[in-house]
Amino acid sequence: MAESVTEVCWLRIVRAAAAACAAALATAAAGAPVYYDVARGAHPHDVAAAPWTGGPVYYTAQHTGRLGILDPKSREVEEVPLGPRSAPHGVIVGPDGAPWITDSGQNAIVRVDPTTREVKRWPLPAGSAYANLNTATFDRNGRLWFTGQAGYYGRVDPATGDVKVWPAPRGRGPYGITTAPGGDVWYASLAGNHIARIDVDTGTATVVEPPTPNQGARRVWSDSRGRLWVSYWNTGHVGMYDPAARAWREWKLPGSAHTYSVWVDPADRVWLTDWSTNAIVRFDPATERFDSFPSDRERANVRQMLGRAGEAWGAESGTDRLVMVPAP
Repeated sequence: MAESVTEVCWLRIVRAAAAACAAALATAAAGAPVYYDVARGAHPHDVAAAPWTGGPVYYTAQHTGRLGILDPKSREVEEVPLGPRSAPHGVIVGPDGAPWITDSGQNAIVRVDPTTREVKRWPLPAGSAYANLNTATFDRNGRLWFTGQAGYYGRVDPATGDVKVWPAPRGRGPYGITTAPGGDVWYASLAGNHIARIDVDTGTATVVEPPTPNQGARRVWSDSRGRLWVSYWNTGHVGMYDPAARAWREWKLPGSAHTYSVWVDPADRVWLTDWSTNAIVRFDPATERFDSFPSDRERANVRQMLGRAGEAWGAESGTDRLVMVPAP
């Protein structure tokens, strides 16, 4: 027997309510965001949590030339001056447990000792152009690779102090960078609208084009399977490139998105930030579902996310706060 108009309408209402309930439950399962105030005027750019539970969380205070250190248990914040003209951009925790910083103001890679707070610098070689240093990653041999948005990428070998810089194959744009489980290093080029694989032995970079043109590939992160997740700033997508299959997939974030950052957690859930909706967004590749965690303040401007098991961290550069979303 055919359903009546009333029955059809009722079914649609029930289904819509069920979908809304499921979305609310999914958001609640991840937990409400927790906010941590940092030094006023710091405008934290990037953030990196030490990999152990309860460990310090580092952030780059780009406007004041300092490295911030948050103790999430006590909520106390310490800041370490990085040197004259410092303007730190990216920060990661290296295999030695120390924070490593790409400092665009000093045109140098900087390490801060996590115990003594001693600051050590690796300037780019004499005669190198201003690189506008952005982000960094370590390869499996303990060497740090970095990007410079002015059109460069490079490598620091902490064991020898050797620093090398290469011009990017298409000039301006190198921004996010990641190391895949197999050892390959990849970067994303914001101005160049592509990603590129760096041969860690020769330093040669090979360009790979996403299917969407002029997408503004900003950040890149590898999952546990070696698939590369890319945030598209211009078009509001998240792209996934599988190097083994040489195949792409892309998903549009809800609404009129501008996708800034991307980080993949240990459970292979993809975390993004959307400046248009002022939110952290979680994407589950298994269900192809997006869940949104809007900030409780306007213009949060989360530029990067990193985290550890059970915690997704971001830096709200517009509010002088760090934010953590529980990720069970």
